[in-house]
Amino acid sequence: MTAADGYRIANLAQLREVIGEPSPLVHKKLLGELDETAKQFIRRSPFLVLATADSEGNQDASPKGDGPGFVVIEDDRTLLIPDRKGNKLVFTLQNILANPHVGLIFLVPGTDETLRVNGDAELTVDPAVLERLAARGAPAQLAIRVAIRECFFHCAKAFLRSQLWHPESWPERVRISWGQYLASKMGAGEDTAKQIDSFVEQDYKTNL
Repeated sequence: MTAADGYRIANLAQLREVIGEPSPLVHKKLLGELDETAKQFIRRSPFLVLATADSEGNQDASPKGDGPGFVVIEDDRTLLIPDRKGNKLVFTLQNILANPHVGLIFLVPGTDETLRVNGDAELTVDPAVLERLAARGAPAQLAIRVAIRECFFHCAKAFLRSQLWHPESWPERVRISWGQYLASKMGAGEDTAKQIDSFVEQDYKTNL
């Protein structure tokens, strides 16, 4: 190793020395468009993680979820992702405006494999598209259209190691109190914490 600490990997040759080369078979799974297996996976998926970066490379990863099939397959090379009501920070959306390159990971509960999609995104408020992405009687606020550059299934090893879908391996559920969390940042007391928690619970029930 040539890095100052003697162990830091600083170039591709050093990385390949540790990891090795992929099997020729691995390259066969890299596709430039969705095949039928990938389409069926997306139609069954209620959850994805969308990774973006701004023009300076600052990253963000955002969860997106709804009923299975909430992402619409426009064609073999195009996906439509609804954006619904949220906290209005719009980190993901402003990143897409600055840098269209995105990465997606689709999950299906109980399935250890995931589907990865890389491509270029744009935002649209086309009324026909928003209505197509409607849920719970309301159209999407806007839509993220992803032009697929690459897609492939990821092997099950991460889920097998983590036992993510095995309830007997789960730790005790962690409940985040937004009231206590935000009140502490504000220097406020228990009454404020309760008010915030009440607002959040009501928002979860009526503002999805």
